Amino acid sequence: MGFVHPLMETDYVAEFPHNHIDRRPRKRPRFAWDFPQAHPKAQSGLYFGQDVGNGTSMGPSRVLLTDHSGLYLKGLAQKGSPPWRDDDKDGHYMFALGENLTPRYKIHRKIGEGTFGQVLECWDRETREMVAVKVVRSIKKYREAAMSEIDALQLLGKYDRNGSRCVQIRNWFDYRNHICIVFEMLGPSIYDFLRKNSYRPFPVDLVRELGRQLLECVAFMHDLRLVHTDLKPENILFVSPDYVKIPDYKVPVHSFSEAACYKRLPKSSAIKVIDFGSTADGHKHHNYIVSTRHYRAPEVILGLGWSYSCDIWSVGCILVELCTGEALFQTHDNLEHLAMMERVLGPLPQQMLKRVDRHAEKYVRRGRLDWPDNATSRDSIKAVMKLPRLQNLVMQHVDHSAGDIIDLLQGLLRYDPSTRLTAHSALGHPFFSRDLYRRL
Repeated sequence: MGFVHPLMETDYVAEFPHNHIDRRPRKRPRFAWDFPQAHPKAQSGLYFGQDVGNGTSMGPSRVLLTDHSGLYLKGLAQKGSPPWRDDDKDGHYMFALGENLTPRYKIHRKIGEGTFGQVLECWDRETREMVAVKVVRSIKKYREAAMSEIDALQLLGKYDRNGSRCVQIRNWFDYRNHICIVFEMLGPSIYDFLRKNSYRPFPVDLVRELGRQLLECVAFMHDLRLVHTDLKPENILFVSPDYVKIPDYKVPVHSFSEAACYKRLPKSSAIKVIDFGSTADGHKHHNYIVSTRHYRAPEVILGLGWSYSCDIWSVGCILVELCTGEALFQTHDNLEHLAMMERVLGPLPQQMLKRVDRHAEKYVRRGRLDWPDNATSRDSIKAVMKLPRLQNLVMQHVDHSAGDIIDLLQGLLRYDPSTRLTAHSALGHPFFSRDLYRRL
């Protein structure tokens, strides 16, 4: 479904989000070699050709130096390899715009930065197109997480040949101790779109289209026994950067700014999910902390273990945010977060509270959430008390289909992960199927 309007304006944003890595990366050493330089830190090996790793074969191609390779290296260096620079104190790759990242990729600009490293927009001389290159910090845990992400991306790419829901890996290589992953170039994240739209909510018909695609991606991943674990608006990108401007008739009369009188809608609703660095095996029982705070499921906070259902909870939080323009649970404190859940969704089940791990015991007293007695401040109590029930929150912003989306959200945001909707069952919900019948 596309959204088109004669008042069309084109913008381009591709700010990649921070990658919150709090999984325990699998230890699996892989080695590739950089071009030798006249620097004491230079490696004594070479990867053959322009890259290590190939988007077609998905396998590394490596050749060690021989005594006869000096002439080849000299010619390769003349093609524009930049001078060696030390990384910064945090292990980020240091570069200048216009330089090469291997002879194949020319750095055009930086389009994102996070805990994982940086994302650079580069010109691919071989395919003659712009690509996004994720340059990971030269620190062991981030390199290991990057290799796990490559494994996940290759598996997803093997079965998602059309690249319809997950970002496509084009290539990867190890350059000067930095794992570099080459992706197709996409548009802005949903979060960036909301931010540039003054956090105005999306129309419910667009929420339906985005929600359907997101659940299709999650269902596809779960079928492959993969849990994303970090679904959030920052990790969902529009395929196209184009948008249209339409009048916003809900703007208060006293607001006269031109920007306030118009709101943006994406020209195309097509999206793709990114950031698979924290992907986990869904057939295993995990206990470590996952997900960015606002989208973290209750079983994760309570230490009850998690699997596929933690993705479904995140989807529910994301859909609420698309309907309202703001994150549902805006907090950084566990007890406050759980209290917000109870305020919006009702009491947490006693059977869950009785099974909390030793780290979460302090949030529970006599079988109930220890709130507000154990609240950190009066401001914290006010932040919880001002939240409305889920039904009221949605009805404040949704002009039609409110009943259907409320029912869907209640299924996605069930406390008990064993009774929470699956991605496949959610796709069969009337919120999606009734719209399909109307169009038929």
